Amino acid sequence: SLVSITIPEGVTSFENGAFGRCSSLTSISLPNSLASIGEYAFARCSSLVSITLPEGISNIENSTFIWCTELTNITLPDSITSIGERAFQECSSLTSISIPSKVTSIEAGTFFMCTGLTSITLPDSITRIEDYAFNRCISLTTLSLPDSITSIGDYAFNLCIGLGSIILPDKLTSIGECTFSECISLAYVTIPNGVTSIDYKAFY
Repeated sequence: SLVSITIPEGVTSFENGAFGRCSSLTSISLPNSLASIGEYAFARCSSLVSITLPEGISNIENSTFIWCTELTNITLPDSITSIGERAFQECSSLTSISIPSKVTSIEAGTFFMCTGLTSITLPDSITRIEDYAFNRCISLTTLSLPDSITSIGDYAFNLCIGLGSIILPDKLTSIGECTFSECISLAYVTIPNGVTSIDYKAFY
């Protein structure tokens, strides 16, 4: 029944699952000394609404915030260089997020079933969007992809039923299997000249 917690300065890491299944936790204050957070650290913290990660954290591990269904706001510091697979999977109340400028890829399933997500800012450092990255983000209506992206993985935007248009970046060379399948509102798409491969049912 843990509701609120303040972590003191001096703590440098949380191990895997440190606060997992703390379903009543609504707020947590993190110290500036914190450098790493393990996998599933906040998994199923289904009452957590907002969290600010301190400068100095470089990685968000796999499934760190998976199933945080009430999370509406998260502030990511510029120090972050990678965000793991399924890190925000099924954070269904998250409406917007800005990816820090040192992150180079959106990993598999990172925002899978973030059904409330309407806005995401991707930096020019992103080169890859991996499989299922934004699968079933049904509230996403528009998305600006930076020109640095060269590949979009399988099912990356599958069932993004609100997505109406998308301009694919000039450096893109491949579009994966079922990448935009069942995007029933998609009316306009521009495919750049550099694309050499459009996989099975990419726009089915």
